[in-house]
Amino acid sequence: MRPAGPLSALKVVEFGAIGPVPFCAMLLADMGADVIQVTRPAAVVREQDFMQRGRRFVPLDLKRSEDRDAALQLVSVADVVLEGNRPGVMEKLGLGPDVCLELNPRLVYGRMTGWGQDGPLALRAGHDINYIALTGALDAIGTGQGPVVPLNLVGDYGGGSMFLAFGVLAAVHEARSSGRGQVVDAAMVDGASYLMSLFYRLHAQDQWQDPRGTNALDGGAPWYGTYRTADDRWIAVGAIEEPFWQALLSGLGIVASDLPPRTDKAGWPALRERLSAVFRSQSRDHWAALFADSDACVSPVLSMEEAHAHEHLKARNTFIEVAGTVRPAPAPRFSASAAAIQETEVKPIDIRDAIDTWRRHTW
Repeated sequence: MRPAGPLSALKVVEFGAIGPVPFCAMLLADMGADVIQVTRPAAVVREQDFMQRGRRFVPLDLKRSEDRDAALQLVSVADVVLEGNRPGVMEKLGLGPDVCLELNPRLVYGRMTGWGQDGPLALRAGHDINYIALTGALDAIGTGQGPVVPLNLVGDYGGGSMFLAFGVLAAVHEARSSGRGQVVDAAMVDGASYLMSLFYRLHAQDQWQDPRGTNALDGGAPWYGTYRTADDRWIAVGAIEEPFWQALLSGLGIVASDLPPRTDKAGWPALRERLSAVFRSQSRDHWAALFADSDACVSPVLSMEEAHAHEHLKARNTFIEVAGTVRPAPAPRFSASAAAIQETEVKPIDIRDAIDTWRRHTW
């Protein structure tokens, strides 16, 4: 019996993929959706793979007609399909949206790609770094020495998985009122561009300069950035508003009248040099303790090994331990229908039983 999360009535078929699709399916499963992943017969499912949690697995060779037909039967009683192949691959397998929506008119067919289902680059290979390179995001992140790769959070997961989940749930909501399913074309290049909305607005208002590291929110401003400490660790400072800036200076023992006006960009290098010298005089944990009860917006930069032990994250159970490993807990929180990590059924299930069960539980 699956816990009753906010998506407990949702039935999802996930065609095995990498990166953004498994993460999206994990999000839905954590919220209570019943996710069945169609895997290759030779695929190995490992319980310690966080991204594969909360699923049931059906091994099918989609190039065999009988296995393809079995997959279509499962799709016919599903609410959502997730796939992450290049455009045209699912159509060649006989599992494209036209075929699936004819079988199941209320189906939401979620498609995850980097470049999208159309456009000059639609059939080209790529990875997170390529998608965000074209959006302006990669160029804006970094220092004067060059762009800095922001892990693969911006393209794969922020612009990919999150927008796929958002689009699929929006389409499910619409289908439940209209009875009509549809295709959701989630492209990382689109999602990453959408995430840049604030910065394109600032740029249009002449409040953002193209050279990275010269703006208020890209590390250019002395009050919004990181500083090395005496023990070669780092402190993060986000003292944007004037009261927070004054609290920062007070904590550091710096007299504001001794500094150039912070509204004058010409004085930013001198401000940063002064703050750098003070932060460099003590350890990271010294400054973290000093500013712990302050609104100066100062935080220690923690490693992944340290993060789960922080008192605030411990109090909120932001990280939890499952099977001896620490992992982030599902988010966000719900007052009436709690999300939870679902058990993963590593052994393959009988697809006929799954089809029969789903057929009995329709909305």
